[in-house]
Amino acid sequence: MNPPRRASAPSFSSLEFRRALGMFATGVTIVTGRDVDGRLVGLTANSFNSVSLEPPLVLWSLARRAGSMPAFARGSHYAIHVLAAEQMPLAERFASKHVDRFAGVAYRENACGVPVIDGAAAVFECFNRSQYEEGDHVIFVGEVERCSHRPDAAPLLFHGGRYFTELPL
Repeated sequence: MNPPRRASAPSFSSLEFRRALGMFATGVTIVTGRDVDGRLVGLTANSFNSVSLEPPLVLWSLARRAGSMPAFARGSHYAIHVLAAEQMPLAERFASKHVDRFAGVAYRENACGVPVIDGAAAVFECFNRSQYEEGDHVIFVGEVERCSHRPDAAPLLFHGGRYFTELPL
C-alpha cells in the first residue's frame, strides 16, 4: 500500500489548534533588529529553538503579515533575547501594537548596530542565515555569532496564553 502524499484536511478549527499549542510551555524571547532605514524593530516571540551546535544555529518564526516582516526578512543580523522572570513587562510591551517598544528600555548596540537588551537570561546575536516560508509564517534560521547568559536567571515562561515567573505546581 502506498502512503498518502498529502496530509488529510484538519479535523479541528484554528482556535482549537491554537489552544492545543498553548499547552506546550515555552520560554519567552524578544527578537530585535533594524529596518533598512536604521529604525529599531523588535517583537515578543515564543517560537524559538536550537537547531545545531556545529555550526551554532537557532530558529524562530514570524507571521508573514507581521509589520516587522520586511525588516527581519531583509536585515543581515538580529538578536534573540531569552527573557528572565523579571522581564515580563518587556514581553508585554514588545507584544503590544502602537507603542514605542524601545522607549526607556536599556540596551546597547552590537557591532552590527542591532539592539541588545540589558538583563536577559540569554542573548543570541545572529547572522540571518536562511528563511523558509511555511504556511502563514516564515522560519528564520540564525547563525549565532555571539552568545551570553546569566546562570542565576530565573526564566519567564508562557503557557496557556499566560506568562509565569515560577513553575506552576
